[in-house]
Amino acid sequence: MNVATPTREDFAALLDESFKADALAEGAVIKGKVVAIEKDLAVVDVGLKTEGRVPLKEFGASAKGAELKVGDTVEVYLERIENALGEAVLSRDKARREESWVRLEESYNKNEKVTGVIFNQVKGGFTVDLEGAVAFLPRSQVDIRPVRDVGPLMHNPQPFQILKMDRRRGNIVVSRRTVLEETRAEQRSELVQSLEEGQVIDGVVKNITDYGAFVDLGGIDGLLHVTDIAWRRINHPSEVLNIGQTVKVQIIRVNQETHRISLGMKQLEADPWQGIEAKYPVGTRFKGRVTNITDYGAFVELEPGIEGLIHVSEMSWTKKNVHPGKIVSTSQEIEVVILEVDPVKRRISLGLKQTLENPWQAFAAAHPVNSEVEGVVKNKTEFGLFVGLDGDVDGMVHLSDLDWNKPGEQAIEDYNRGDNVKAVVLDVDVEKERISLGVKQLAGDPFKEAAASGPGGGIKKGGVVTCEVLEVKEGGLEVKIMDTDLTTFIKRADLSRDRSEQRPERFAKGEKFDARVTTFDKKTHKITVSIKALEIAEEKEAVAQYGSSDSGASLGDILGAALKARQGDEKEEKDE
Repeated sequence: MNVATPTREDFAALLDESFKADALAEGAVIKGKVVAIEKDLAVVDVGLKTEGRVPLKEFGASAKGAELKVGDTVEVYLERIENALGEAVLSRDKARREESWVRLEESYNKNEKVTGVIFNQVKGGFTVDLEGAVAFLPRSQVDIRPVRDVGPLMHNPQPFQILKMDRRRGNIVVSRRTVLEETRAEQRSELVQSLEEGQVIDGVVKNITDYGAFVDLGGIDGLLHVTDIAWRRINHPSEVLNIGQTVKVQIIRVNQETHRISLGMKQLEADPWQGIEAKYPVGTRFKGRVTNITDYGAFVELEPGIEGLIHVSEMSWTKKNVHPGKIVSTSQEIEVVILEVDPVKRRISLGLKQTLENPWQAFAAAHPVNSEVEGVVKNKTEFGLFVGLDGDVDGMVHLSDLDWNKPGEQAIEDYNRGDNVKAVVLDVDVEKERISLGVKQLAGDPFKEAAASGPGGGIKKGGVVTCEVLEVKEGGLEVKIMDTDLTTFIKRADLSRDRSEQRPERFAKGEKFDARVTTFDKKTHKITVSIKALEIAEEKEAVAQYGSSDSGASLGDILGAALKARQGDEKEEKDE
């Protein structure tokens, strides 16, 4: 059998065909020509040894091929150059997908939006057709707020933003929410630019919180704070507003940078604080309703939009440490007195106790100074006794006013809570709400009595008194002035002029002796006596009467003469 020897031209043709086959690499999108239409398949020649067959449905054409004609040039994806049947394996769907990836990558790199269709729901979100490429739409990226019904969004072309792409893995993640937020931000910016402070517009209550309500102004929300809803006190916005309610509001403030808008409703009404001082003069009485009670007082509404505060200190004359809720209750109608009006700070100070008689004034009128009263010991403190008196007021007996002779710290031990005591009213200070009492004043002032009718016509400084020893102590003697209620202490140094005789132990309890008064102060109730001062005074008197330093007589002679004269006087008194 003779075989024709290949010519140079045959080798060249085979080489060209080889190069052409290499150029058509698998996994690439190539162009081909429709050479025939067989039932539901299109035969496409892409320049290989054999043609490939592609289902008409991948071209979006019907079985009759009405939309696709022989001779049309189409783009297909070359999966394999040759299969087991010796045909090229082509795909129009994959070609479209590859084309889409190229376009999507360009859009992703340029941060441009792409158009897609939500066509299926999967775990955690939805699948989106981006013109042949399938992307994942997380549920959190569907809308700005959670969407209950996704039906209206399905199968409708709409814009998306590509968040992430991974061609190797074939993953695309898109967001519809980002597109809506950008659109909303543009709308908000345009709307904010059109708003002006003082403008009155209609809005719809969108949400209600403890501090106010958010009102939709047609694409942008404004905050209606609870204090700007009405002039009167509102504890919670839900008291006057409902979600979905249409309200007329005024623009109070607009922040062009943050797009924050503050709204007000009360600003559309007349300000009840205008001319408030003339409406509520200080000192006048009004009736009001208790709206709120706090630790520091109670708020009372005098009229809608006008509230005043009764401070806890102005609630009761006598109940000082009681919670306001123990005196008044919410919604209670009460009578109050206007104490102060501040139109600038919008504050009115009210008084409740001023509507009642001042018990301190009533006590002062019923119990003048120096009158006697009786009460019960309510408390003992380090500075005195508190005594409960008529009118639910307290008086205080200071330590210094408990006893004339005993120290206050010692005298207070004689009293206990619940004891009935009598006292003298020393002073009543209505403004400071203080009543000063004295117990020792019931017995009279022993100093005044001693000065008026003591021994020798009354005690005075420099006079001589007879003392009785009450107690002998190491530092001196505790003595009582005879014929009086006065007691005093004689120090060791005042027991004698002679140092050797300045010994307290040479005296006995009950012993009597004379001493000279060295201090007598009726104001401070202080009296001091001295044996030493008496001896010195008697010596001076003797010297003046019986001799002098230049008479030639010794001091012993002078004292002896004085002693004889004194003894003679005492003998004459006995004889008489």
